[in-house]
Amino acid sequence: MLEKLKEELVQLHLELPKYNLVVWTGGNVSARDPDTGLVVIKASGIRYEEMHPQHMVVVDMSGKMIEGDYKPSSDLYSHLYIYKHREDVGGIVHTHSVYATAFAAVNQPIPVVLTAIADEFGGPIPCGGFALIGDDAIGRVVVESIGKSPAVLLKNHGVFTIGKNARAAVKAAVMTEENARTVWLAMQIGTPDEIPPEDVEKLHRRYSHDYGQHKESIHD
Repeated sequence: MLEKLKEELVQLHLELPKYNLVVWTGGNVSARDPDTGLVVIKASGIRYEEMHPQHMVVVDMSGKMIEGDYKPSSDLYSHLYIYKHREDVGGIVHTHSVYATAFAAVNQPIPVVLTAIADEFGGPIPCGGFALIGDDAIGRVVVESIGKSPAVLLKNHGVFTIGKNARAAVKAAVMTEENARTVWLAMQIGTPDEIPPEDVEKLHRRYSHDYGQHKESIHD
């Protein structure tokens, strides 16, 4: 069941250690299949270098196991809460990436002091409150705090990112850590200046609508 999506998720999970976003068995990626509405998420406690499609678990939106031989990630119910309350979300990533989590540890958003942050996030990367792992409490904080951003920090915990699919959510996780690192380094030199909101809006709009390749502008 959903073999192609499982294979894709294995490859996307491997992006997390590649970009130094996770260590050992921490973190996870999930995806919602647009055709069936089922969710695929990694099994709990599987090391990334040992991960295979059979370590992906398929569940329905209530958390009922549809297919899989392993216990799903402990973040499952938070992922499901996000999917239930954000119909636009097709992929979710959770990491404890070092620089971004440092901001979460002191309950601070990542300010929009770089054009890259304005481009990707459309404003500061927000920081939500504290919640315990196990049920849907973390998902509730994510939905309440993330706003229009594809990323949110969770106080004393780490990072959650969302996207139209799992690949987009992984990209947001990579960009969150990259920008967090640069902002932290800038703060060691001085106090970075935030970009004015009107310029943030212009940058985000350009990046969202004009950047990259679009079918109507591609010629044979």
